[in-house]
Amino acid sequence: MARRALLDFEKPLVELEEQIEQIRQLARDSEVDVSQQLLQLETLASRRREDIFSALTPAQKIQVARHPQRPSTLDYIQLLSDSWIELHGDRRGSDDRAMVGGIGRIGDQSVVMLGQQKGRDTKENMARNFGMASPGGYRKAMRLMEHADRFRLPIISFIDTPGAYAGVLAEEQGQGEAIAVNLREMFRLRVPIIATVIGEGGSGGALGIGVADRLLMFEHSVYTVASPEACASILWRDAAKAPAAAEALKITGADLLQLGVIDRVLREPAGGNHWAPLEAAATLRSAIIENLLELQALGERELCEQRYAKFRRMGRFLDASSPEGARTA
Repeated sequence: MARRALLDFEKPLVELEEQIEQIRQLARDSEVDVSQQLLQLETLASRRREDIFSALTPAQKIQVARHPQRPSTLDYIQLLSDSWIELHGDRRGSDDRAMVGGIGRIGDQSVVMLGQQKGRDTKENMARNFGMASPGGYRKAMRLMEHADRFRLPIISFIDTPGAYAGVLAEEQGQGEAIAVNLREMFRLRVPIIATVIGEGGSGGALGIGVADRLLMFEHSVYTVASPEACASILWRDAAKAPAAAEALKITGADLLQLGVIDRVLREPAGGNHWAPLEAAATLRSAIIENLLELQALGERELCEQRYAKFRRMGRFLDASSPEGARTA
């Protein structure tokens, strides 16, 4: 089994993990019964891990969301679906590998699943452009969503990107237009849309597949208008102030649930989803099935109207000095 990469705040666990591994090796090399000592150390490690992850700061949650071993879109698709066929191309000459999608089944329900795909290592990240989709990626996603609408298949999207690709070529090919078209067209789709922030949800790159009837979010994922590093650079000309920016941006699941931006926070196993991907997938599968049943009970018109109203409510605040009360930001 590959060794898990430990984050800086997990360092108190290193010594315990090493002791556990030494005892396991001893058990393999001899007939000594070490089950009791092993159980005690594993219990202690589990408690420490739970204590650490129950008190993460927004900046630390970003580290978890970006963890190289955190389950990706294709990981969840394989774990959730009983069958899966990937579809390629935007029918305009490109097939962006940073955006994946296709048709699958969750239980008895056929669905279209899509999302941004990061890599595990530098080579794969280069091939996937670090999960930053080009205009062709968003056009491919829209093509798949239109296919879902045509055949009345629910749409399941997985958000995991630092943002849309911001290179010169992407701008020349119409990055802003491609994302804007997705935002507009997703409101008219007549099928349930469930989106989940599985890792890092950044800027318009996340929004391009995030206009959903239900927006779910894992508890150690982040969802933000701009990366804390970019925000700190813009506001204070100092990227080192990213932790302060992360606190101010309100990027965590708990903050966004309170603000009405997301609909549900999904609990993660102690240590994050990369510690127990099967448990994370089971949690997500249960949430998707539950929300699908609720949404499929609605008529097409009611579904679209509720989606529109949901996003119209966002950005409203109470201005005590105004006689009208609530204003739209």
